[in-house]
Amino acid sequence: MYGEVVSASPLTPQLVRVVLGGPGLETFELGADADQYVNCFFLPDAAPYAVPFDDEAVRELPREQRPYPRRITVRAWDEERRELTLDIATHGDLGYAGRWAAHAQPGDRLQFRGPAGGYRPPADADSYLLVGDESALPAIAACAEAVPSGRPVVAVIEVEDAAGEVALSSPGDLEVHWVHRAGRHDGLDDLLAEAVAALPRPAGVVSAFVHGEAAETRAVRRVLLRAGIVEPERLSCSPYWRRGLDDEAWRAVKAAWVREVAAEPVD
Repeated sequence: MYGEVVSASPLTPQLVRVVLGGPGLETFELGADADQYVNCFFLPDAAPYAVPFDDEAVRELPREQRPYPRRITVRAWDEERRELTLDIATHGDLGYAGRWAAHAQPGDRLQFRGPAGGYRPPADADSYLLVGDESALPAIAACAEAVPSGRPVVAVIEVEDAAGEVALSSPGDLEVHWVHRAGRHDGLDDLLAEAVAALPRPAGVVSAFVHGEAAETRAVRRVLLRAGIVEPERLSCSPYWRRGLDDEAWRAVKAAWVREVAAEPVD
């Protein structure tokens, strides 16, 4: 499946909103989860092919010619217009996804598989906690929009500075806390955990969505589980990236990291 760029524009200094359309989306169907994502394939400069391409055929090419897969959150799907909106995090010229998004032009094509997902704010929770950085902001925004009407929902989001903030909406009773890292040179791994620990303790059954930078999600997980704020089965916690590692280096160690975190005592 693939889409053609309809528009691409900066949403913040760290996020680019890309809208895809075209006949390559004829069979696209959005699932029920709020954190839907598509597995996109970004072509290297040396690629001797273009979108659409045969998935099986490109696997036989040398590594430097094969596409780089990246999971990108579905920010919105317009069923009537058949248009898919992706908000893609950028880090200058680092990373294939961000570099592609920063330079995307109408008519450019992006191939992907999916969508898939794993979380939707459950109807039986009393309140909701959504935590992450820019990489998780699109998913947090989508989850906030899926909260049952009138339920308390708190979002704690780390961005560089005020320019990275975006308006969020929710049918729930939404409270947003922005955490700025500008000017901080140490303690970055604990920024979100400190902000979450400072919140008033929510009453009742809490459902939490904690995604983003690996060390930060791990630190937030410790706060939530060790304080008994969230039961393990009601915590969706996933590391998207790791500070100090590029995409490929992180992909090489991510599975081991996830296993290590899952085995960590919470008491």
